[in-house]
Amino acid sequence: MKKSFIWMAVTALLVIGTMSACSEKNPYPGYEKTQNGLYYNFLTKNDGAMPQQGDLLDVNISCTVNDTTPVIPANDNVMQLMESQFAGDLFEGLAMMHKGDSASFIVNIDSTFRKLMGQPSLPEGFVSTDVMRFEIRLDDFYPESEYAQHYAVKVKKMADERIAKMKSEHPEETAQAAQALAEYLAKNKIEVVPTASGLNYVMSVEGNGEKPEVGQVVQVHYTGKLLDGTVFDSSIERGEPISFPLGVGQVIPGWDEGIALMSKGEKGVLYIPYYLAYGDRQAGDKIQPYSNLMFEVELVDFE
Repeated sequence: MKKSFIWMAVTALLVIGTMSACSEKNPYPGYEKTQNGLYYNFLTKNDGAMPQQGDLLDVNISCTVNDTTPVIPANDNVMQLMESQFAGDLFEGLAMMHKGDSASFIVNIDSTFRKLMGQPSLPEGFVSTDVMRFEIRLDDFYPESEYAQHYAVKVKKMADERIAKMKSEHPEETAQAAQALAEYLAKNKIEVVPTASGLNYVMSVEGNGEKPEVGQVVQVHYTGKLLDGTVFDSSIERGEPISFPLGVGQVIPGWDEGIALMSKGEKGVLYIPYYLAYGDRQAGDKIQPYSNLMFEVELVDFE
């Protein structure tokens, strides 16, 4: 009798506990909750590999508070997957995603601002009970070591789109610039086969054969001229070569493409059509819109 009573009591407690759990209302319909307190709702769910800590993520991200106040406007960005900064943070959600997934995450607003965004307190007008919601689309992910290559692809795509738009909007200026460059090359008996983009490169001194890769920092000596011979810039005069990471858009497109053709110690001349230079913009006092340019260049070193 005593054992039966104890069993009945335990059973009753279990039933009550189950009923309490079932009756706990989800404050965010359509969302599920992790053990750490992150609310998530996958809008698109795929299979396959998932990013690992340290990977770089190509995402489209936005964030709102109470679905009305934008904290982060929707934009394409690159994030690094890090260890969670607090229980149920955004990084826990990102680690749950596959390439191509779209998801919505509701996180603790106070901890997000303090621990993730490094703010000493909530911004004015926000309170700890506000709903902070991230909308994420994971377009791709890759190891940090591959960042330069992936970023270079994006840079080139954006440059190609900008060039195509410029050519279509300014057909007359484009034709005139092309004719001016062709006449210059013919007049000066410069025989060169242009690349697919229209870049012209003539080697004058051969290098050692070792060429830089995307993302490597190159050191280049140069003298920049207009086609009439006017010098507008020269690292030679300054006595120090310019340094920049190759292929990530920190210089004009003609340079990113042209320097990649060279090997260490090589010298040559880049004849750059206007759209691979400064396009329809004026640069300084001497470079007018739609200006073709020439650069005497030397690839001093790279690392």
